[in-house]
Amino acid sequence: MKRTFPLLLTAALLLAIATATMAQNPQSIVTSVPVTAPVTMQDRSVLANLPEADTLVFINPRRIVNEVAPRVLSEKDLAGMQKTFADMNQFAGVDPSKVDFIVMAVRFRKPTADLKFVPPEFMAVTSGDFSSESLMNLARMASEGKLREEKYGSKTLSLMTIDSLAKEAEKNPFLKSFTEVGIVPLSANSLAVGTPNYLRAAIDAAEGRGRISVETLNSLLRDPHVLASVAGSPMEAFSTSFGILGTETNPRAPKCDSNLGNFYLALTTDGTNFMLRGAMGADNPDTAMIMNNLLSGFMRQAGSFIPNKTGQSVMSSLQLSAKDNEVVLSADLPQQMVIDFIKTQMQPKKDRAATSAAKTPEKKPVVRRKRRRSKQ
Repeated sequence: MKRTFPLLLTAALLLAIATATMAQNPQSIVTSVPVTAPVTMQDRSVLANLPEADTLVFINPRRIVNEVAPRVLSEKDLAGMQKTFADMNQFAGVDPSKVDFIVMAVRFRKPTADLKFVPPEFMAVTSGDFSSESLMNLARMASEGKLREEKYGSKTLSLMTIDSLAKEAEKNPFLKSFTEVGIVPLSANSLAVGTPNYLRAAIDAAEGRGRISVETLNSLLRDPHVLASVAGSPMEAFSTSFGILGTETNPRAPKCDSNLGNFYLALTTDGTNFMLRGAMGADNPDTAMIMNNLLSGFMRQAGSFIPNKTGQSVMSSLQLSAKDNEVVLSADLPQQMVIDFIKTQMQPKKDRAATSAAKTPEKKPVVRRKRRRSKQ
């Protein structure tokens, strides 16, 4: 029990476990895999109760475990993964195949009265077929008494100071914002971990105050079938953190509202290809065309510096186009090409060099004939 991670941390690692397992020598491919439902209205309602964010990452463990893993894993590796998840379910009450989503959120704050840069706040939220209260009990046991409780609104926050970071923060004040983390059940089957202020904002949002905007949520989930997606507003985050729109003590009215630089990126699959889709805000069609031409030029230059043939194929499959007020990115990558690339990268360096040498024909040494000197 002493080796147990605080529970939400375990939930956040579900994707990493699945990804690591996927990379282990896929030899036989399972072709008949049931397709699970996309992001449901219930999932959306949970996400709609989160606070505002400048960057959001959405992960769908249910689809990754139930659809992608059986397609790319050998039977042996698939059985090993299922056994690991069964052990996790028996010990912690969490089955990764029944986790609806993991969302990681980051927000930037306005500078305080001392006019110093304020580090961003972070939070991870997971929801699924598990008991958040049971996971909280495991987290309390794992902390060995280090968690302290704080009542906020209708919820109870469990907070813990990270001693190693607290010592470093004495020398580097920038780390002070990261010395304390908290965990709180937002509902019977959803849990959040992160910086205390952001968790308090999550509790406020759950009670109807300061919720995430519909536009931000629609951007993150514009494709409900994604395996993973990311969306953000970097220009707004910059304006906030550097006080362009005012500080905590001296608010200013924004001079303009712009979607320039707002982005979205998602990965999904249809069983044959992995599909990458993305978009970047440009405000108007002219700006979109200028940005498209600029980014296309950068991509052509980048492609010329990639020696690996698989990397070149990936770069050539990336397609950019200007559409209305956005620059749109699309790419369809054959599933087998991705599997072969992962398999190659997971090989030890010696084996990788041997494979490369086997593909490269050896050059025969040039034999130079000695000329006989003619007798004079």
